[in-house]
Amino acid sequence: MQLEKIVAYHKALADPTRIRMLLLLSQGELHGHALAERLNLSQPTVTHHASKLREVALIKERREKNIVYFSLNPSFIREHAQASVDFIFKSEEVTEMSEVNETLKASVMRNFFSKDGRIRQIPAQYKKKLIVLGHLAEQLEFGRKYTEKEINVFIQNYHEDFATIRREFIMHQFMYRADGVYELNPKEMWTRWDQVK
Repeated sequence: MQLEKIVAYHKALADPTRIRMLLLLSQGELHGHALAERLNLSQPTVTHHASKLREVALIKERREKNIVYFSLNPSFIREHAQASVDFIFKSEEVTEMSEVNETLKASVMRNFFSKDGRIRQIPAQYKKKLIVLGHLAEQLEFGRKYTEKEINVFIQNYHEDFATIRREFIMHQFMYRADGVYELNPKEMWTRWDQVK
């Protein structure tokens, strides 16, 4: 789960009234007027707090004519709580994985690139190949449109088999091609070598 979602979950809970609302709803569905009475609050105040809880999917609501009923969303409450625990306690594992990944990347750069920056050979292993492709893609300009000839010339600076590497760029989402024009995809779309098992 993204850090922003975890923070939003805790912000929604960071109010005694909202915690009390969740406690009341843990006993069953209640309509807004009943919540207002039990919490000794005005209806608009209950509506405000309910909307904050609903934004992060901690409660559900259903409407019956003019009455709005609220109920807990237990699976989301548990999921968000567990995500917080995982985020905090798995950070050590992430750090260790990060160090392993950096070591692998440095090894690939050393073994597959010569001192002049050319590729000695395209790695056969999938993860290593993605590292090489990612390094090449990072040398291109975001937002710039390249003709096929320009991409070929660019790749030939690194390796003679431009057709294979050009095809790999497309297959692994580093670039997209439309009408013979090539452009880098946003980095979020690139096939991540560090997520390959």
